[in-house]
Amino acid sequence: MAYWLFKSEPNVFGWDDLVAKGETGEEWDGVRNYQARNNMREMKKGDLGVLYHSNIGKECVGIVEVVAEAHPDSTTDDARWECVDIKAVKPLAKFVTLDQAKEEPRLKDMVLVNNSRLSVQPVSDAEWAVLMELGGMA
Repeated sequence: MAYWLFKSEPNVFGWDDLVAKGETGEEWDGVRNYQARNNMREMKKGDLGVLYHSNIGKECVGIVEVVAEAHPDSTTDDARWECVDIKAVKPLAKFVTLDQAKEEPRLKDMVLVNNSRLSVQPVSDAEWAVLMELGGMA
């Protein structure tokens, strides 16, 4: 299993919106960055991730699961763009802020800490364990 981080502005599409989609989840559409798209191409059904609220809050808020592997993004006719579908699994007991991540030495190499603009990012096994610890899930 691999781990990921999905970023979204909560006033556009946030945790509550994803929870409302239920078991079927939602396309993680609209991504127009090649690196983020390539990350989604590597995802497998059952992979887990965290949903990160960007701009407002700047914090990891919940655990998500990939429920459909990479497929054409329905929001464009441009075949270059693909997406995965994700569903909400469980909110974090404690939100993990960007400031906390930056202050945590064990997360110094995390993509979020070093490139907070990338909308879909890999998370290493060790980073996932730290996020779950900080989020009150371990």
